Amino acid sequence: MIRTAVIGAGYLGRFHAQKYAQMEGVDLVGVVDLSLERAQEVAKEAGTRACTDIHEVIGRIDAASVVVPTIHHHEVAKILFSHGVHCMIEKPISATVDEADELIGLAAEKGLILQVGHLERFNPAIKVLEAKVTHPLFIEVHRLSGFKDRATDVDVVLDLMIHDLEIILALVSSPLKEIRAVGVPVLTQKVDIANARLIFENGCTANLTASRISLQDMRRIRVFQPGAYISADCAERKSLIVTRDLSAGPMAAIRPEFKTHEGTDMLYDELVSFVRAVQGLEKPKVTGEAGRKALKLALDINARIMQGLNTLKLEIGNQKFGRDETRN
Repeated sequence: MIRTAVIGAGYLGRFHAQKYAQMEGVDLVGVVDLSLERAQEVAKEAGTRACTDIHEVIGRIDAASVVVPTIHHHEVAKILFSHGVHCMIEKPISATVDEADELIGLAAEKGLILQVGHLERFNPAIKVLEAKVTHPLFIEVHRLSGFKDRATDVDVVLDLMIHDLEIILALVSSPLKEIRAVGVPVLTQKVDIANARLIFENGCTANLTASRISLQDMRRIRVFQPGAYISADCAERKSLIVTRDLSAGPMAAIRPEFKTHEGTDMLYDELVSFVRAVQGLEKPKVTGEAGRKALKLALDINARIMQGLNTLKLEIGNQKFGRDETRN
């Protein structure tokens, strides 16, 4: 029996608690949140106890989901690792690369599992992509979402684009050569829409657009490689594989293959994978190192975006971008 807890009873924390409560061989010991009312609400739904202090579950659990705001990931996970608790940390792994490095080091020192919650890796359309992509030359990504008044403590790169950054880094076996990026705040004081162009040393180029202010949702990754085009529609859970045998000459037929995947509970699958990793039955799908690489790339993209914003005279709420031209 693996004893678990959920730290953070917000939007995602509620779902983590529900999934653990459904699993055989898992005992959800408690839900922890600074708000007792929120913790009680989620705990009642999951049939467990509510706590307001993480130390109320330490010593009684083997593993935990860290589903608090990003700025608190490091603080919470450090406490858990220090007390021998395996951690599933929602993406991004932490607020800074230094924090990620410390968590990775602490988990390794203690012999503990650190898995990062990049949920899209459990999408069946992405699994097909991973199986079919061998030598990507060009990647086009659109991740568009309607505005939701949550997760606005981070920008769209750390909120949405980071999903695709982690996937691309897993697909392209080459160091990055160049990053170009633009983005602007629209409805919040953080960047709400962004585009990044990644150029790898092996010649592969990836173009990514992420928006959280669109009218229609879209989560699509398209990969072009010699003799094949593979499209993963993550929202509709559909795949398109178009192939042509280049060795067969100019008359070779183009063969499209369409796949529609059955509905799966990706979060449940992700947490089952985490529990199995804790049991020593498999390796984490997204390790701390993979989460760190995605975070670093996201932060590098944000740095390029801020360089562009600083050439503008722009004011959003109480946040100002650009140089004050009245100063000497």
